[in-house]
Amino acid sequence: MFDFLLNEEGIRIRDEARDLVKWVPRQMIIDMDQDKIRFPKAFLQEAGRRNLMGCRYPRQWGGRDLDWVTTCAVMEEIGTLGYIFACTFGVGAELVCDAIILHGTDEQKEKYVKPLLKGEIFAAECLTEPRGGSDFFGTTTIAEDKGDHFIINGQKRFIVGAEGADYFLVYARTDPDAKPRESLTCLIVDRGPGVETTYLYGLMGCRGGGAGRLVFKDVKVPKENVVGRINGAYDVFNTMMIPERLGTAAMTIGSARPAVDVATGYTTRRKAFGTTINNFEGVSFQVAEAAMLLDASRSIIYTTARAVDTGQDARRIRRMVSESKKFVTESCQKAANNAMQVMGGIGYTTIFPIERIVRDLRLASIWTGSNEIMSLIIANEWYREYFMKKGQNVRDYEADAEEADAPDEKIYE
Repeated sequence: MFDFLLNEEGIRIRDEARDLVKWVPRQMIIDMDQDKIRFPKAFLQEAGRRNLMGCRYPRQWGGRDLDWVTTCAVMEEIGTLGYIFACTFGVGAELVCDAIILHGTDEQKEKYVKPLLKGEIFAAECLTEPRGGSDFFGTTTIAEDKGDHFIINGQKRFIVGAEGADYFLVYARTDPDAKPRESLTCLIVDRGPGVETTYLYGLMGCRGGGAGRLVFKDVKVPKENVVGRINGAYDVFNTMMIPERLGTAAMTIGSARPAVDVATGYTTRRKAFGTTINNFEGVSFQVAEAAMLLDASRSIIYTTARAVDTGQDARRIRRMVSESKKFVTESCQKAANNAMQVMGGIGYTTIFPIERIVRDLRLASIWTGSNEIMSLIIANEWYREYFMKKGQNVRDYEADAEEADAPDEKIYE
């Protein structure tokens, strides 16, 4: 943890998050990985009781008026329990509540945000569908306008909290004839008649989060449950990409950290050829690389968090958040793999938690926007910035070559 980036209040809440982590029973972690616990309500209830969820929101709605830097510190600590703990912690408090805080009404905040941050109710985000995930505008879930309410029909899948959530943030098509960015609406849908969890997925890792498929059959949703404006879901989606991807990256660091810690301790005790294996460069260099990757991940995360806190240009933040999500998730997967490698065969067993951590972290580069989508965003924004700089008062670096003006050598077609 980069303690030096936190103020006194940040250190205090970071320590509160560590206390919550210590509170979690070992058996809860094991039972979740074995899907004996389908959704960690007890954990979220305790997090709410300790006022640790949504700490960057206004106190009026149950938060603590803190910043993104502190939020990332909390997410990192929660992640050390296991990736799925941070997933369920973040989906409701950092994603769904974020949409309502930024775009919702005071009545929605009172009804849906305050009790969730207290751990009294639970929420899930419904974006991915059977026919696509990254294609946000390809949504086929339909919300038909009936005057004072909508009738929703459609399906969502891979929904963390499909089993366990009390309400859902659903993106649905409300104007099939409009342009893509003006055709969708974001709605709060309470669990009730017509909302069915029809399938729970058997997952490679990140078990115990109630990930499943939701089917909406003639579900009545009152107009007061529209988040933002009708046909304005794109605005909600745009702002949610910050907590969705920056939060994901922060918690990934926490989830990889125990693997590196366990491997470090193991290599100081395990002996071969008459000495502990940390004395072999083939081992210690892999541990060193893992530690370096975690620190590099923290550097990009907390820099990006500070950029968000200081209100930097939205397009630049879009690039930085995408860079953070891609770099951190891939770096942490590498760090966990290094940890397993130096431990050898025992790291591949359930004697140590390394195998679970490796399984869990495989999700990190897939969900909340695949890393290929992150690369697409980074490329688009980088080239946009490049062309914006052309003609500005900056040095022409291309001209600094000895033969920069050589005739007939710079050929582009």
